Amino acid sequence: MGDKKIILNEETGQPIVAAICSARIAERNIDELIGLCKGIMADGSIVQAEADFLLKWMESNQSAAHQWPANILYSRIEGYLSDGILDDSEKEELFTLLKQITGGNNITDMVQSMATTLPLDTPPPIIEFEKRIFCLTGAFTVGSRDKVTKLIESKGGKCVKAPTLSTDYLVIGIIGSRDWIHSTHGRKIETAMEWRDTGEVQISIVSEEHWIKFV
Repeated sequence: MGDKKIILNEETGQPIVAAICSARIAERNIDELIGLCKGIMADGSIVQAEADFLLKWMESNQSAAHQWPANILYSRIEGYLSDGILDDSEKEELFTLLKQITGGNNITDMVQSMATTLPLDTPPPIIEFEKRIFCLTGAFTVGSRDKVTKLIESKGGKCVKAPTLSTDYLVIGIIGSRDWIHSTHGRKIETAMEWRDTGEVQISIVSEEHWIKFV
């Protein structure tokens, strides 16, 4: 048998076949993770030992841990267990997140609903942080509002509690956005939408999913 020709990716220098295999492994791992999450949720609650297990599993399967939505779960559990204790409120939040990831309130479906129902910028803009002003609304899958604020500040941005004439971005958290989809958009969104659509202020309205790509 003759030698097989190895085709390299021009950008990474890695064999394309290896890249394809890696992607397939990551996809299988994501499927396995979703199965694990469903098993943990079966009794309607979550205990710390189960959260510890999920974190260790993702640490052992890095190809999956850094893909959506596992990267969100990884970050959240890592934060919850940073003090060694999973308290009751964290258990409740984690169970809700597992439900969204496994299809109870699927994150991808929620993002698609946001894209069609909420007044997000189309196409979504490039997110810059240095000396940019952000306003946050809703609850975020990556963590608490305080954590999101610190992420923005660490990259040179600033957060304000309500949109102002100098605000550059309004970021809508995925969790909790269903309230706006099925009722009103919320005051922050309505204000930003009015300013943007009248051209009064150059403010961009983006989803958490888009924002996190630049973090």
